[in-house]
Amino acid sequence: MMDMHTHTSYSDGVGTILENLAEAERKGLRLLGISDHIHYFTPKSFNAYLRDINTAGEDSEVVLLSGIEANIEPNGPDIVEYFAERLDYVIASVHKWVETPREYIELVKTALMDDNVDVIGHFGANFPYIGYPSRDELMEILELAEANGKAFEISSRYRVPELDFVRECIKRGIKLTFASDAHWPKGVGNVSWSEKVFKKAGGKKEDLLFSELL
Repeated sequence: MMDMHTHTSYSDGVGTILENLAEAERKGLRLLGISDHIHYFTPKSFNAYLRDINTAGEDSEVVLLSGIEANIEPNGPDIVEYFAERLDYVIASVHKWVETPREYIELVKTALMDDNVDVIGHFGANFPYIGYPSRDELMEILELAEANGKAFEISSRYRVPELDFVRECIKRGIKLTFASDAHWPKGVGNVSWSEKVFKKAGGKKEDLLFSELL
């Protein structure tokens, strides 16, 4: 089992990296990603973050990966190569409020074309509030993800994307991750919804990002 989207006190979480890791060990996770919000970091704190992740993972049977969650802004994700090249993976998510599904889709497209991005976070979390995109718009997103080798997370926190979207990812060979989006240690590993949707969609181990580490 994996959980690739967790936060710590390095951003807006309340626990430490070690506390998140301890919870992952307690719940029997094989793979844990720490993915704090990028806008909390300075170059100095980013160096400390990487050091703490590397140190914490040295004596654990859980594979601990260093990630970050970038914000998708109108001019693209706020991730720079200096950060990305030192991380194991980068999540890019829409956090700003938009008025229409088309605006949301256009933001995600910028992330799908960004070489520094690996995973799209909680895709569709805004749809219940702003409306749902057309099938053509969703196909456009899937085609871009496939062409650019991007993955999508299955978010247990927001319960997105929808089952049909996950099925289409698997059909196209688009990798997936499980995500609790935990902001406290006890939430780490709470990915049962992600696992359920993945299995219902016919997913297998090889359909997961970092499957070689599981």
